[in-house]
Amino acid sequence: MISNLEKEITFRYLKTRKKDGFLNVITIFSFIGISLGVAVLIIVMSVMNGFRSDLIKKINGFNSHATIQSYDNKLNLEKINNFALKNKISQIMISNNGEGIIVSDKFTKGVFLRGYKKNDFKKLNITQNKNFFGNNFLDIGDISISKELGYDLNLNINDKLSLIFPSAEDTLVGSLPKQKTFQIKSFYNSGFNDFDKNIIFLNILDLENQLNLKLNSRFIEIYFKDPTNIKKLKNDLIKIYPNELIYTWSDLNKPLFSALKVERNVMFIILSLIIIVAAFNIISGLTILVKNKTREIAILKSIGVKNKSIRKIFFLVGFTIGSSATFFGVFLGVIFSIYIENIRQFISNLFNITLFPEEIYFLSKMPYQLDLKSILLISICSIISTCLVSLFPAIKASNLDTIKSLKYE
Repeated sequence: MISNLEKEITFRYLKTRKKDGFLNVITIFSFIGISLGVAVLIIVMSVMNGFRSDLIKKINGFNSHATIQSYDNKLNLEKINNFALKNKISQIMISNNGEGIIVSDKFTKGVFLRGYKKNDFKKLNITQNKNFFGNNFLDIGDISISKELGYDLNLNINDKLSLIFPSAEDTLVGSLPKQKTFQIKSFYNSGFNDFDKNIIFLNILDLENQLNLKLNSRFIEIYFKDPTNIKKLKNDLIKIYPNELIYTWSDLNKPLFSALKVERNVMFIILSLIIIVAAFNIISGLTILVKNKTREIAILKSIGVKNKSIRKIFFLVGFTIGSSATFFGVFLGVIFSIYIENIRQFISNLFNITLFPEEIYFLSKMPYQLDLKSILLISICSIISTCLVSLFPAIKASNLDTIKSLKYE
């Protein structure tokens, strides 16, 4: 418990006094340093979380959350329908894929082909955004290419495009690669240049006919209502299909998200040093405060105030500075994170520069995602740091010798 006397003396030492001018400067800088450190940590973590979340949405908008592939047998969809996992699934689609070569007058390029049923194609997220143009179904003889690819080939919707396939067919002059001309029915835009430049969608029957693929080579693509906890969902799928190959969006992009995780952890450690350095200013301030208040401490001891109370008083001074700076930093960081895009636009317009170009960072705007756990962790680390650095001056104050302190006064 904290007594009224301890509270009164703590509040008195926190008040600004002219003769303690230098001490007040240290206190102010300690407060500002801790506040800025906490705010910067929250802003950086929220932006990195937002970037990761935005990246996941874009990847999941193009790829399935989980894909099941059979090694030798035709996949049985009824297994999923009879399992509790069904309530967590939003879409199930059949797909197949392969490779081909675009052939035009001045352009030849290898591409990855993805085949879907006529009415399944419109269920993909890329066909449901504002950057999709044309028909959202794929009939026999139809294909969908990206706007980037259409620009490179100088093609529009309803134009023709020829593809060569690696499978062969017998002709009068021998065995030749299969070739077919398709009609462009739509343009998509995934937001990822690597996807847009290299992937073409077509009807699954066209794909299988041209590549001589069998029905048992098809995949099951699963889209979950909430794909964030993908590890647990994958384990549930393994229970249903123990003998099949199952891979998720996390498996396909493991190096990228591992790098983002490492970068986020490193940034947390580096920026935490700001808080630690600022917290050490509290030691300086409290040490000077103890030096300035030597006579008062001796008087308090002589009238019966215990060493325990002296420790509490100086500890509370440091704790109050650290905790108030932490809460102010949290407030500052949250507000700055919420308005990060407005701030970016203001700086860009003010200095006529482009911050975070979209073609490099895949960002149309600055993303943010406030994570309560991260904010709590940052706050707790900050307060613990200030508590630890407040202990030394508090102990030093309680250990002052009353007689020696008053001898020369």
